[in-house]
Amino acid sequence: MTDLAGRVALVTGGTRGIGLATVRALVEAGATVVLTGRDEARAKEAATAAGAAAGLALDVTDAKAVSTVVRGVAKEHGRLDVVVANAGIMDDALLGMIREDAVSATLDTNVAGTLHTVQAAARAMMRKKTGSIVVLASIVGEYGSAGQTLYAASKAAVANIALSAAKELGRSGIRVNAVAPGVIETDLTAGLSEEAVAENVKKTPLGRLGRPEDVAKAIRFLVSDEASFVTGQVLGIDGGLVL
Repeated sequence: MTDLAGRVALVTGGTRGIGLATVRALVEAGATVVLTGRDEARAKEAATAAGAAAGLALDVTDAKAVSTVVRGVAKEHGRLDVVVANAGIMDDALLGMIREDAVSATLDTNVAGTLHTVQAAARAMMRKKTGSIVVLASIVGEYGSAGQTLYAASKAAVANIALSAAKELGRSGIRVNAVAPGVIETDLTAGLSEEAVAENVKKTPLGRLGRPEDVAKAIRFLVSDEASFVTGQVLGIDGGLVL
C-alpha cells in the first residue's frame, strides 16, 4: 500500500465517481483528505462516508472561491501536499447541435476551473517547495470522439495545463501530471446505451469498462513518493482502448 501518512490532500469534485474513489484511495493510504463539491450537504455526506476530514462546497469556476478554499485547507492543516483537480462536466452533442450555453459551462468548469485549481495549489505549495498536482484529462482529449467535440477540446486543454505547469513548477519542487481515463463506469457514462457499452467493451483489449477505482489507484501512485521523478505526464487509463 502506498504510504501517504502525514500528507494533506484536496480533491475537487469529490462527491461521486472518480473523485470519490480517489478520496477513498488517498484516505486508505493514510492521507488527511478534504473533498469539495457544488452542493455542501452532499459534500459533507460524501466526506463522512469516505472517512475524509471535511466536505466543502465549491464552484471551481469562481477563482476567488477556489483560492479561499485552498488557502483555508493549507492553513487549517498546516500544509497542502496533494491537489487533485477532478471537478468537470460533460455535455455531449453533435457538432452542429452544440449550444452556446454548453460551450460556456464546459469551458468554464473543465478548463478555467482546472486552471484556477492548479494556480491556487501552486501558490500554496511553493511555500514548502514540494507538492503534487493531478488533473483529470481524457483519452478523447488526445484522440477525439464523434459527438464530443466540445468535451474533447476542453480535456485537451486540461492535459496541456498539466504539461505547461509541470515545466514551470518543477523548479519549485512541484510535480504536475494528468490522467486520461477511457470509458469509466460513472454518472457521466451512465447514459450510454447497451449497444454503446458493448461496442466499447469489444474495442477494449482488457474486455471491460473501467471502474473509478482503476483511475483512483493511478492517481494515488502519481501523488506518492513512488512517483517522485514523474512529472509532465498524461497517463492513459483506458484498458488499451486507444491502442
